[in-house]
Amino acid sequence: MNLTIKPFNELNLTELYNCLKLRSEIFVVEQNCVYNDLDGNDEVAYHLLAEEDNEIVGYARILPANTRFSVASIGRLVVDENHRFKGLARTIMESASSYIFEQWQSPLIQISAQKYLKGFYKSLGYSIISDEYLEDGIPHLKMELKR
Repeated sequence: MNLTIKPFNELNLTELYNCLKLRSEIFVVEQNCVYNDLDGNDEVAYHLLAEEDNEIVGYARILPANTRFSVASIGRLVVDENHRFKGLARTIMESASSYIFEQWQSPLIQISAQKYLKGFYKSLGYSIISDEYLEDGIPHLKMELKR
């Protein structure tokens, strides 16, 4: 498994296409949720790609402070269905968190987590900082991780 983190302008067209394809497969098709995935934040984001055999099998978007939240954040975490339950989501989140803490020297990360994944995020050290709310029709919780 190869993990890389790139700013938007360093993604080649194939990488960009495959990232967007994977996000669409999971968030739109699998979760049956019609929403605008292309929200204008990809251009300022850093993109964590998990590749195996030249195929993107996992992904997360790392956003700088004052993009989605006032602090740095991680979102759009996806793992291809054939690569789930092998620890890849944990590896991606730990790598993204380390990047934010080390490269950006951020003391805090916030996420908007789908409620059904709160146990997963708690196991990574995140704590719940909001009541449940609906985002695109799906229950979410705002969570944070302190350095």
